[in-house]
Amino acid sequence: MLHGEAGRRLSHRPAAMDAPVIPVPEAIPYDARRIARAYYWRGWDVTNIAGALNLKRSTVQSWKDRDGWDNDPVIRRVEDSCEMRLNQLIFKEDKTGKDFKEIDLLGRQIERMARVRRYGEPGGHEGDLNEKVANRNAGPKKPKTPPNTITREDFAKIKAAFLDCLFGHQETWWANISRRTRFLLKSRQIGATFYFAREAFIRAMETGNNQIFISASRAQANIFRQYIVEFVFEQTGKMLKGDPLIVHRGWEDEGGEPAQPVTFYFLGTNYRTAQGYHGDVYLDEVFWIYGFEQINKVASAIATQARYHKTYFSTPSTVAHEAYAMWTGERYNRKRERKEQIKLDTSHSAIAMGSLGPDRIWRHIVTLDDAIAGGFDLIDRDELELEYSQDEFDNLFLCQFVDDSQSSFPLALLRPCMVDSWDVWKDFHPYDLMPFGEGEVWIGYDPAESADGDNASCVVVAPPAGGKGKFRVLEKFQWKGKDFEAQAEEIKKLTRKYRVTEIAIDSTGMGTAVHQLVVKFFPMARRIDYSPLVKTQMVLKAKNVFAKRRIEFDAGWSDLAAALMSIHPQLTKGQKQLTYVARRSEATGHGDLAWALLHALYCEPMDGLITHGKSRMEILG
Repeated sequence: MLHGEAGRRLSHRPAAMDAPVIPVPEAIPYDARRIARAYYWRGWDVTNIAGALNLKRSTVQSWKDRDGWDNDPVIRRVEDSCEMRLNQLIFKEDKTGKDFKEIDLLGRQIERMARVRRYGEPGGHEGDLNEKVANRNAGPKKPKTPPNTITREDFAKIKAAFLDCLFGHQETWWANISRRTRFLLKSRQIGATFYFAREAFIRAMETGNNQIFISASRAQANIFRQYIVEFVFEQTGKMLKGDPLIVHRGWEDEGGEPAQPVTFYFLGTNYRTAQGYHGDVYLDEVFWIYGFEQINKVASAIATQARYHKTYFSTPSTVAHEAYAMWTGERYNRKRERKEQIKLDTSHSAIAMGSLGPDRIWRHIVTLDDAIAGGFDLIDRDELELEYSQDEFDNLFLCQFVDDSQSSFPLALLRPCMVDSWDVWKDFHPYDLMPFGEGEVWIGYDPAESADGDNASCVVVAPPAGGKGKFRVLEKFQWKGKDFEAQAEEIKKLTRKYRVTEIAIDSTGMGTAVHQLVVKFFPMARRIDYSPLVKTQMVLKAKNVFAKRRIEFDAGWSDLAAALMSIHPQLTKGQKQLTYVARRSEATGHGDLAWALLHALYCEPMDGLITHGKSRMEILG
């Protein structure tokens, strides 16, 4: 503060001069000339400055004219203000956190002013203003490591971890990785997708071959990508990114040049876009893929060069599938004269250890029992036998093909309705909090018979949005070990996730209790009381929907397809009525997903009036 009259005037300056007070030293004399100049640069006129500092107006005017205050450059004015404020803060005894922040800010501003001065001098350039530009022009830099780079040390860790965790049947696959074509028939859930994702990564790093994964849908193919990314992250801490996934090999090849990067492609029904790709090919669940012959032609083109390999693997579906002819050798024989045709023994006893056929395809069968004998201890075989009927168990785990000629839903009927949902359904986002937004959905539910027995199955279905719309099976669930309260709670969670307008529940057994709880939060929930007539109506309705191709579900859902295939007609015990059953025992099995879907479709009237854009409430009301 100024002492005496000058201090009083400065603290009570006119309101029109609304500018911060410039501090001056406590003692007199002070540098009035410099303070006057600072006030002038703040916008004060000569008269007010003279009054505030208790000086003559003529004195201030002479300073202004003699020193050329109006001619001083902007940078000098800013520097002077920064210096005065910085000095004030430096000499302040008790500094606050805010003071230290301001000191740092003023220091950086003074540094910036120095750069501006250098830029304005002869020889100044843009690097004086921008340090990054100066560094960029300083000289050659060490090249940056590309993203997704795997070093030799990283790869050594990854391969060691891969080889350390193999079960017996996977060791057989690894021992035959050099085969040009492999065809594997395998049990469900023995780690085939898991293994081949890792195998492909090891092979890509060692050979430099691109790796192409073809599945029934992109969602299914993306599982390979997930396994690769997780495996590399577990071993190296590096998160691979991108789709397609481009991985750089951080070493030199035999010629001393940097090793070429490899690309991993994950394809569903968009396999047609892979015409120009080249590399090793993995075809997942080939016995469930729609249009196998077309896909196989693309795969063969991709792996035309001798250094590339093809691997087919799948659980069995039906003997009518196109891939079955390739498995048995019939496809090979079709294009050859009788004397050139081959005979293949594809029985389990013949190829349980793997066998190279005359068509140069190495075939291998791995049943659940084979996997267990090889040390696979992740499945309880006895529990599975309780959950599934003998027919289902043989198909799913003992690699037995199904003759679906007696099925109400043969695979030929289902395949045209199996689509690549990621590509086709643009309004469904499975990882969002509200995956279907405000779209209407129906829920079909087939409850578990007991809390410690079979699975409770549920499907979420989007009904047709108009006359040309289709049903879409958005999600499917199977919950095990839940009592009726827990089952009802799972349904309640779905009502928060979707805009549900229909719920249909089988009232058999525990279903009665589940329905009683569901109607408390969804009063319009339908109760389906099973009888031969009701089951016949449900099957006929569903068959009509599939026959007219008014429904779609993801092509990777082979479990839902198998469940539908298990439904077939059967006479009642009295041999007087026709009903429909799934090939299962009382310990419910795979067929529950099919019944859950049939419950949801049963919400639409038999004449399909809902397809005209009205809900059931609107029609009845």
